[in-house]
Amino acid sequence: MPKSLTLHLVNTSPHPHPLYAYITGLSLPSMRRLILTPSGTPYLPPSPSKILQPFPPCIEPAIPLGPPGTTTALTLPQLAGGRIYFSSGPRKLTFLLNPGGPGGGAALVEPSVLNPTDLNSDIDFGFCEFTLNDAQLFANISYVDFVSRIPISLRLETARGDVQSVSGTGVDGLERVAEGLREQSRKDGMPWEKLVVYSKEDGKPLRVLSPMHGGAVGARFEGYFEGLVEAAWERYRKERLRINTQMARGVVEGWVEGSEMVIGSERFGKPTTADILGCNSGPFTTGPSPLRNAIIPRLAAAFERGCICDVAEHPSHPRTFYKCDGGPTNHYARIVHECNLDGKGYAFAYDDVQPDGGEDQSGKVNAGDPKVFVVAVGGGGLSC
Repeated sequence: MPKSLTLHLVNTSPHPHPLYAYITGLSLPSMRRLILTPSGTPYLPPSPSKILQPFPPCIEPAIPLGPPGTTTALTLPQLAGGRIYFSSGPRKLTFLLNPGGPGGGAALVEPSVLNPTDLNSDIDFGFCEFTLNDAQLFANISYVDFVSRIPISLRLETARGDVQSVSGTGVDGLERVAEGLREQSRKDGMPWEKLVVYSKEDGKPLRVLSPMHGGAVGARFEGYFEGLVEAAWERYRKERLRINTQMARGVVEGWVEGSEMVIGSERFGKPTTADILGCNSGPFTTGPSPLRNAIIPRLAAAFERGCICDVAEHPSHPRTFYKCDGGPTNHYARIVHECNLDGKGYAFAYDDVQPDGGEDQSGKVNAGDPKVFVVAVGGGGLSC
């Protein structure tokens, strides 16, 4: 596995707005925060003495992309927890530094979509995620927190000559997601449409938040999934649930005893709507048990996709997802998948859960022999 990788940033936007990229992650093996500068030089900021400090004047984190149709080539070093941010428009993103980062360096204060006082809150931005280490490149487009107005697509070329790609949304992807949520609100009266955040500058949709962040914009979903939970407890009080752990334990059976669901040797209380949307609290909190940690993603995904009662064995086939005939399901995730050109993209934390041999839903590319990693931004498609 190479210690670095060729990265191509392709501007496919049909609009002439300035586009900037910002590349950050944890340098391997030191785990110090790293920023890639426009020249391609890695910068590892030292820990500042105070919080919320700007970058030194000589360090510019914004990498300008060329006009539509051009490619910016860089060398990507090995990084864990990497992100490639993109912003559109004349205003650049502001990143700040805090003391006490990993490896003795600085901690990075990244743009927030939940804090209205954040300097970046009204800037059009998005990101993709990646890790490049000794084993592989793993990258994905992510909608776990929000959908950006900036479409991002991925292409990975390997040394063997294989090609993997993820299409992302089209140019009108955000507006399609926003309209889908408005339509869902008209159908069920739930505050899906409140997840749409509008720009203060032009009044158009700027981004769409995940429902797990709905509280930030007054979109309250308390109680939404509780009916589905009760239905699941009722069904599996009489029948057996089967979870394919996709590990050495294989398929384990589950049933309801009293107020708990027993799966294998693990006991699960009833999840709340917040537990289901966040996938990391209540009964979905991971811990020391490998079996429980294997069950949690598959059980959480079954609730998230609204199919826990429709089929008894999980992970189930994608044709069973979001088919609840008016019952509770994560319509944000459903609409996000519908609005991606190839139907792929992380719409919630466990959206990579799939049956053995099933079609990937998560919008990822990965390989142990990566040669060229292409990230296109703008929604015009990848022709390179």
